[in-house]
Amino acid sequence: MPMATYEYRCLDCGRFEVHLPIGTAAAVFACPACDHPARRVFSAPYLSRVPSAVAAALTREEQSREAPEVVTSVPLQRRRRQPPHPALSRLPRP
Repeated sequence: MPMATYEYRCLDCGRFEVHLPIGTAAAVFACPACDHPARRVFSAPYLSRVPSAVAAALTREEQSREAPEVVTSVPLQRRRRQPPHPALSRLPRP
């Protein structure tokens, strides 16, 4: 079963984290240090674990969703023409 990290704040001891199955966190949890009730704190998810290349790709995708890049002209084709293969010159011509 997938586990999630939930954060709680005890008035006496401060913040602490609890690992529970997803969707099973209660609004109040007993503090592990003093056993007093602690309220659940909603904090930002741990997004810093995403590799930088993935984060950059997600940012570009989000930006293109709201304001896509508009092309006003056909891009120039800068392909170098490759010389024909030497064996092609020896083929019979019609």
